[in-house]
Amino acid sequence: MSKLHRPLGTLSDDADPVRLTPDSAGWTYTGLRVLSLAPGEVRVLHTGEFEAFVLPLAGSATVRVDGETFELAGRSSVFARVTDFAYVPRDAEVELSTTDGLEVALPMTRCSRRLTPRYGPAEDVPVEVRGAGQATRQVTNFGVPGVWDHADKLNACELITPGGNWSSYPPHKHDEATGCEVVNEEIYYFRIAGRDGVTPSREGFGLHRTYTGDGDLDEDVAVRDHDVFLIPRGYHGPCVAAPGYPMYYLNVLAGPAGERSMAFCDDPAHGWVRDTWASQELDPRCPVTSHEGRVQ
Repeated sequence: MSKLHRPLGTLSDDADPVRLTPDSAGWTYTGLRVLSLAPGEVRVLHTGEFEAFVLPLAGSATVRVDGETFELAGRSSVFARVTDFAYVPRDAEVELSTTDGLEVALPMTRCSRRLTPRYGPAEDVPVEVRGAGQATRQVTNFGVPGVWDHADKLNACELITPGGNWSSYPPHKHDEATGCEVVNEEIYYFRIAGRDGVTPSREGFGLHRTYTGDGDLDEDVAVRDHDVFLIPRGYHGPCVAAPGYPMYYLNVLAGPAGERSMAFCDDPAHGWVRDTWASQELDPRCPVTSHEGRVQ
């Protein structure tokens, strides 16, 4: 089995779907936890050397940290709306609670500076439609440089790819410090909608590709709801949503650079595809969501 593809059940031995640390990933910085809280449950976490976002996937949450309280309205599904979120610093005790139940992602990274907690309103999150034609997708830029600058090393964004479309395309990489890229470890955390296009389900699937120019890495895998794929190096993309099954993924990136950046280089064999988008129509199914709910 691929060491980079971590299907549901391989990253946690309890009710929480994902428990990924830099050590278990085999690298230095990025990690991810996905927690499931029952109605009325309270969970206390200690961030240690990690900063993190608290990102509701389904349900609402109350976050208490450093004497502050943030009420996160959340959402019913990652395919239902853009959510509000919170940033929590390293060396913090974080209390999460929920009235009606909660599924929440904590993208995280090791960092040096301790910042203050902060709330991120959903209405301030930019939603971008990227690509064109069958490469049209939604990018929700909640935690990227230039939009959210209150972080030491952590970068994160969400993508929604309508069924039958391609995203993370053209293939690109960020494993060297060059004129067009910086070094970042990256996590892909997938959710796949079922037949209604809104409710996540293991019934549907998508495809993901990661490879290096020398062929040392060459992986094409089917991904399902809750699966994780690790990108330590090499070109990655496309991510393809099977027809009938919209695909969501959360990207988490961090690396050794002193300044946060998500800069990348396209695979030169396929970068020309970007130039064709100007002459193509956008897929009218995008954007899929906004802070007010589903657009379509």
